[in-house]
Amino acid sequence: MTFIMLAACAVHLPLLLMKLPLKSYDTNFHIFFASHYVHHWFDPWNTKWYAGFSQATYPPLPQQWVALISHITGLDMAYMAVQFAAILLLVVGVYRFSLLWVSPRAASYAALASVFLGSESFLVYSAGQLGTTSAAPIYLNALPYLFDWVRHGSWRSFLKGSVLFVAAAAAHHATLLFGSFFFALPVLALVLIDRNEGEPTSTPSFIARTVSIAVVVGAGIALVLLPFWIALIHYPVTQTPIPHPSRANYILSPEWGLNYFIIPYGALVLAIPFIIWRGAISVRLRPLLLGFWVAMLVGLGGTTPVGHLVLGRAYEVLTMERFSYWATLLALPFVGLLASELIDRFRMRAVIGLSVAATLTCGLSVAWVVYHPADASNFQVDSVAAWLNRDGHDNYRYVTLGFGNKIARLAVLTDAGSVDGEWNSGRMLPELTEHGAGALTSSKYFGKQGTDALTAILGHADKYGLKWVFLKDPYYEPLLSFAGWRHVDDLEDNTIAVWMKDGVPPATPLNAAQMPPHWQGLMWGILPFGSSLLALLIVLIPDKRWQENPTDQDAITHDDIASGRLVS
Repeated sequence: MTFIMLAACAVHLPLLLMKLPLKSYDTNFHIFFASHYVHHWFDPWNTKWYAGFSQATYPPLPQQWVALISHITGLDMAYMAVQFAAILLLVVGVYRFSLLWVSPRAASYAALASVFLGSESFLVYSAGQLGTTSAAPIYLNALPYLFDWVRHGSWRSFLKGSVLFVAAAAAHHATLLFGSFFFALPVLALVLIDRNEGEPTSTPSFIARTVSIAVVVGAGIALVLLPFWIALIHYPVTQTPIPHPSRANYILSPEWGLNYFIIPYGALVLAIPFIIWRGAISVRLRPLLLGFWVAMLVGLGGTTPVGHLVLGRAYEVLTMERFSYWATLLALPFVGLLASELIDRFRMRAVIGLSVAATLTCGLSVAWVVYHPADASNFQVDSVAAWLNRDGHDNYRYVTLGFGNKIARLAVLTDAGSVDGEWNSGRMLPELTEHGAGALTSSKYFGKQGTDALTAILGHADKYGLKWVFLKDPYYEPLLSFAGWRHVDDLEDNTIAVWMKDGVPPATPLNAAQMPPHWQGLMWGILPFGSSLLALLIVLIPDKRWQENPTDQDAITHDDIASGRLVS
C-alpha cells in the first residue's frame, strides 16, 4: 500500500500542482460554491446567481473543506488538496472493498489500477466532478464495515460504517442513493453467500442487522442534510429537462461514445469479457458482476433503454458519466484478479503489457481535456470583474454571452449578481425553468429553447435589475440590438464588449420564499462538516482485534480471506 500511495502521488500530484483541473467543466463551479462558504459559512443563500439561490440544494462537504483550506492556500490550491485527498482515499477504498471479493494480492493490484483508472482521471481533469470523486472513496471505505456488521455483528463496524455512510452522503447524495443498489446490495448478497462459512449467520440476524444499519444511516442522512431535503420537497426539480450528451445514443453519436465510454474505460474495455466470464462461473462474484453490468448499461445513456427503466424521471436530470465511473470501480476487483493470473502465467511480459495499458488509459484521460476542452476560448475574466467592481456597476445584475464555464470564475471575483449560473437545480426563475436550456452564456448551443430563454430574460431586464451584458460571441449582437440594448464599452483588448440597457432600476433581492431560515443555515454549516470530523475521529479508533494480532489485520476483519475468499 505504501508503494501504491507513492504511485498515486507520482501520477496525480504534479498534475494537481499544475492546476490541470481548472480546465475542466465543473471545477470552477465547485470553487465558486466554496468561495461562498469562505465568507458566509452559516448562510447557504447565494445572491450571485439566478438573482439569488440556495446552495443547500447541493451537498456541501467537499466544498466546505475547500473553503476551510483556502484560508491557508487560496481557493485554487485548496481545491487541488481536497481532490488529492479523494484520490488517496480511493486507493484505500478500492483495496478494502476488493478484499471482500478477491485475495489480498489481487486486491492490491486493483488498488494500483485505481491510480491509473480512466474514469477517475476523466472526472478529475475533464469533468471536474468533485462531489462524485469525493463521495465514492468514502463510500467504498464504508462497505467493508457494512459486511463486518451484517456478517459478524461487530458493533465497532456498525459505528464506523454508519458515520462513513453519512459523511459520503454529505459529500454527494446521488452516490449514496444509487450506490446503495450498485455497491451495497452486492455486499449484502455476499453475506448471504458466505453466511454458512465459519461462524454461521442466521436469517433473522441478517435481516435485523441490515434493517438496523439502514434505519440509523437513513436517520443520520435525514438530519445532516435536512435543509437539502426541505428544499427538495418544497421546490422539486420540475423544470423542463435540459439535454446532455451523456444521454446520447453512443452508436449513432460516436463522438459522445468516445467521450463518455472509450475515454473513461480505456483498456478496461478489453477486460469486460473476462469480467463476465469469471463473474458468471464464480458464485461469490456474481453479485459484483450484476452490479457492474447494470451500472455499465445505465452509463451507456441512450444507447440502451436500461437508463430510462432504472432511473425513471431522474434520467432527465442526472448525467451518465457518474454511472460509468461506478461501473469501473465495481470492475476493479476483477481487474486485480486478471492481473494476478496474467502475472503468474506470463511474468514480466504481463507486467510490461499491463503497465503499458494502464499508462495509456490514464494518459489518454488526462490528455483528453486538451483535445476536448471544456472551453476552447483562452481568455481571462479579471478585467470584467474589475469593471463590475468599480463605479457602482455591481448595483445592477449582469449576464455573459459566450463565456462558457468561466462564468463561475467571474462570479468568484465580483460581488455583482447575475441572472445566469451553472447549477441548474438551484434556479427558480421561470424564464429559465420553462425552457430546456442550460446556462444563458451558452444559449445558442441549445437551439430554440436557449434563444427563447435568453430573449425572455432580456425582456424582463427591469424586473431583475439586469443592466449589463458582457458579450464575447458576436453571434448574439443582433438579438441584443433588437431588444433595445446598446454597446457602451470594450474590455480585454476589444474582445469583450459591454452592452447596457437604459432606464433599468438597481437590483433588489428576489426569491425570498426560497431563502433558508437562519436555523437551516446553522445546520448546514455544522452538521455536514461535523459528520466528516466525526467519521475521522471514529474510524481512527484502533481495532482491538488488530492490536492483538497486527500481522493478520485483513483476515481478522474480513472473515478469513486467506481460506474462504481466495478466488483463483
